Amino acid sequence: MSIRTVSVLGAGLMGRGIAYVSALGGYETRLQDTSKAALDKGLAEIDAILEKGVAVGKVADSDAIASRQRLRGVTSIEAAADEADLVIEAVPERIDLKVEIFAQLDKIAPKHAILASNTSSLSITEMAAATGRAPLVVGLHFFNPVHRMKLLEIVRALETSDETIAACEAVGARMGKDCVTVRESPGFVTSRINAMIGNEAFYMLQEGVASAEDIDKALKLGLNHPMGPFELVDLVGLDTRLSILRFLHRSLGEKFRPCPLIEQYVAAGRLGRKAGRGVYDYAGKA
Repeated sequence: MSIRTVSVLGAGLMGRGIAYVSALGGYETRLQDTSKAALDKGLAEIDAILEKGVAVGKVADSDAIASRQRLRGVTSIEAAADEADLVIEAVPERIDLKVEIFAQLDKIAPKHAILASNTSSLSITEMAAATGRAPLVVGLHFFNPVHRMKLLEIVRALETSDETIAACEAVGARMGKDCVTVRESPGFVTSRINAMIGNEAFYMLQEGVASAEDIDKALKLGLNHPMGPFELVDLVGLDTRLSILRFLHRSLGEKFRPCPLIEQYVAAGRLGRKAGRGVYDYAGKA
């Protein structure tokens, strides 16, 4: 199965990151968003990352130029998917929205096209059921920031074919990723473990065991984590983490019950870096 054209739906933080590694990896890439403003911002962010890569010597100038030539922004899902070999959706973590998109993609994408979701926890099998091509539906869970994080978690749904997995492994390699393949289960591997660590950190903060700064410092220096759990949740978004915890709580039981403190933070609009305040305050910071 040969992949030449990749389309990414959603020009937010994850979508534009995936489009970046796709274009840099040599694929004709379409980045789609219904919001022209969001699309323009996403394309500008990709250009800025390419410029920085060239400046620090991580990206050759010729590769940056070629990447820009391979990348195109579109606002309609039809324009994104009609000639794609691989479509990756990176829309908000709502199963109803994702199922709706997969049903639409099944009608407009070429019959050979692989349909992938960047979900960090939701059921790929449920998305596949909305299509008539379940063997071609897969999870491709990238990590934030996409251009720096090496891992790609490939999620095999109930009917995902070996050929689809092999094609996605090849795509991941060209995008500069190290791939792991996991069988679909709630939260897969990384989100399930991260959710538990992050939720326990909130319980410790709520109980006054230590400050957020000291909990982060302890995990970075004592367990060699590159980021503390609160630094990470502020980057990911507290609302996203809470959504994952609620899903895992429904699926796997009481050990994933969200800490009341994260519920309070989200209710107060403290969603992390994107809101200017989460566990930490980012007001006035670049």
